[in-house]
Amino acid sequence: MGEIGPVVSFSFDDFPRTAYTVGGSVLKDFGARGTFYTALGLMNSASAFRQQFRLDDLYALTADGHELASHTLNHVSSRTTSVSAFVQEVREGRAAMQQLPDLTVSNNFAYPFGAVTMAAKRAVGREMLSCRGTTHGVNGPVVDLNLLRANPLYGDVDRLDCVRSLLSTNEQVRGWLIFYTHDICISPSPYGCTRTLFESVVRLVREASMKILTVNEVVAKWVRKPDPPTV
Repeated sequence: MGEIGPVVSFSFDDFPRTAYTVGGSVLKDFGARGTFYTALGLMNSASAFRQQFRLDDLYALTADGHELASHTLNHVSSRTTSVSAFVQEVREGRAAMQQLPDLTVSNNFAYPFGAVTMAAKRAVGREMLSCRGTTHGVNGPVVDLNLLRANPLYGDVDRLDCVRSLLSTNEQVRGWLIFYTHDICISPSPYGCTRTLFESVVRLVREASMKILTVNEVVAKWVRKPDPPTV
């Protein structure tokens, strides 16, 4: 991590429309940007966990300066498919977005459901700049780019004590703290949070004078893969 820390990234998985319309808006109001891990096969769909993004949301969020990252094509788990099939899903998910005209897509990835096997980790790590999971904790001072740690923002403001503890640890180790969520609304799904919680967390980060950067900004500029061993 070098001298960059402490730094915080906010990320959104799948993603429901409110992740951008509410979460992206809150970040922008604070002069910050987020990372949207996107499974293009979910576009225009709906489920019990809210309406998913539309095509114009992808263009709007990148125009706002947010990062568009990948999350496989059809949101499949690495634990329910072969390694080769999962890698193909990863490739197709990224390629499908890259083929959309005038859309910037990063080479960062998040495992759907946080599900990862050692074989998938090795294989996808060769394809992507970074891979984010759902293992809790702070990244750093040494960072595993093939399984970045991340912490859920679910529920309401009763979650804030846990957030404060994470921020304290992040400051002590001068690390990289990643948060993730899905929908953001008054009555969120079990995998989302209220606007009040999300806005409160962003404000706490700002009050702690920690940098808020996208995953791509951290990985591309500051995190370095070790040199290969010499023979």
